[in-house]
Amino acid sequence: MDVYQGAVSALVPFFVAERHYSYAAAAGVVLAASLLSSLVQPAFGALSDRHRMPWLLPLSTAAAGTGIALSGVSASYPLTLLCVAVAGLGVAAYHPESARVARAAARGSHTAMGWFSLGGNLGFALAPLLVTPVVAAGGLRATPVLAVPAMAGTALALFALRRRRPAADGAGGPGAGGPAAPDDRRSFVRLSLAVVCRSVVFVVLAAFVPLHVADRTGGGTTAGAAALFVLYLGGAVGTVLGGRLAARWDRVRVVRRSYAATVLAVAGVVLVPGPALFGCVALASAGLYVPFSLQVTLGQDYLSSRVGTASGVTLGLAVSVGGVATPLVGAVADATSLRTALLPLIVFPAIGWLLTRRLPEPAAPSWS
Repeated sequence: MDVYQGAVSALVPFFVAERHYSYAAAAGVVLAASLLSSLVQPAFGALSDRHRMPWLLPLSTAAAGTGIALSGVSASYPLTLLCVAVAGLGVAAYHPESARVARAAARGSHTAMGWFSLGGNLGFALAPLLVTPVVAAGGLRATPVLAVPAMAGTALALFALRRRRPAADGAGGPGAGGPAAPDDRRSFVRLSLAVVCRSVVFVVLAAFVPLHVADRTGGGTTAGAAALFVLYLGGAVGTVLGGRLAARWDRVRVVRRSYAATVLAVAGVVLVPGPALFGCVALASAGLYVPFSLQVTLGQDYLSSRVGTASGVTLGLAVSVGGVATPLVGAVADATSLRTALLPLIVFPAIGWLLTRRLPEPAAPSWS
């Protein structure tokens, strides 16, 4: 599924090169995929708190693949925006229900949730490897080929639904299997604001790091695609590392220190020239993704009576809401330079650190 959210960023350099989009227009494509997803994802989460909706998993996979497959067919900018918006809607429908099912299957394990998140991160990492050779060879009109993974994913989801056991859906109701602790809404709000800060940094980097690296290294679209792959692959490493660190220390401490370390890493991405830039991209990615699955389980524990809603916010917004900032970054880049437009990103991990500094570590739920 997440290969299609990553595909939006992987397509941006080709929209710029083939259709001559400005930075602001390219950012609008990212916004179209992100805005609808951000708005409706908590709604899907609230629905999953009331009803089990496993049928959303194959349906949303098909929708995401269809949107990306059609995004390059028409040269019309509004139709392109519509197609990527459909893909964003598919992503929004998928995440809360999948996170609810994964939480029940993981039985509260941070490490297991880390492995679940790893699957999404690998999907992101595969996006440039899938998109770049297809579109480089056939142009944007070759995007229908990108529907193939969605067809396979839909078939696998349907197969899994037929074989699933009722107990795997969570015996304790839609929220997942243990008695709910009292909700800590104040901590959930602070965590959610930190998630927004992380999302702004990650989504803006995903949208513009291919163009930024191509400009700073002189390597063209190939260097840009390589940088995007490093950004996504570093996320896969960070996600697994986060689960392991949380098993040794508490989650809040790991999240807080990750944000602190990410400040320097993002500064390196913006300011360091040449090949060393790839190392900074990898460090920034790992720093942004160490807290990824931990924030999902923290949100579920802070809002334990509404696990779907918590998942829709912490998991969904983490990979979508930052797209709202991309048009502003694109407009500043058109008026000044892309490097200047990316400078404010250094501040957001610092704000995330401040927001998580006094968060409590919630008690782990009991699992029967």
